[in-house]
Amino acid sequence: MLIAPSLLACDFSKFGEEIARMDKAGADFMHLDVMDGHFVPNITFGAPIIKWVRKYTEKPFDVHLMISDPLKYIDDFADAGADIITFHVECDSDIKETIDKIKSHGIKPGLVIKPGTPAEAVFPYLSELYMVLIMTVEPGFGGQSFMADMLPKAELIRKEALRIGNTKLLIEADGGIGEGNIRLLHEAGVDVCVAGTSVFKSENPAQTISNMKNQCI
Repeated sequence: MLIAPSLLACDFSKFGEEIARMDKAGADFMHLDVMDGHFVPNITFGAPIIKWVRKYTEKPFDVHLMISDPLKYIDDFADAGADIITFHVECDSDIKETIDKIKSHGIKPGLVIKPGTPAEAVFPYLSELYMVLIMTVEPGFGGQSFMADMLPKAELIRKEALRIGNTKLLIEADGGIGEGNIRLLHEAGVDVCVAGTSVFKSENPAQTISNMKNQCI
């Protein structure tokens, strides 16, 4: 299991230092949630902030765009240092065009589905994707309760990916994930877990990340 701490839960006044702290604690990716106040009812940060904190780690930046028109901003996030860009299948941009734009920068593309969106929504694009992110809470705010009934989506997406020959697809889950439920995600076939509050509020993030990974062996 790969662990991607969600910077949404960090102390924004120490953004760079918080990234360095998670790097030292054993994080595999840094998960950065970009919200525009339109697609979701919250505003976080944009490409300039990501560019400024890129220097604090060499770990991959997993940038999750919760914005209405991601296509318009792919160049900006590529320039900021994103390694993975995931965007919502429910967005207003042309999905295929946005995937192609991400790939044109040598960045790994991913699609995200909200709790109310069926797994089948990403099927037409699976051959082009590096990752699919399944939201296990409603996107927009951290600290929400995990929705276990989202887990069957992982099995459906994996089955279809294997059917079409994308054997390397990563399935990521985000929302309410911690030591108490990560085993369920592992058993459902999830490869990457985004963890916010459970890691950043821990007295020992390194031990928490280690415990989470050990439950998935």
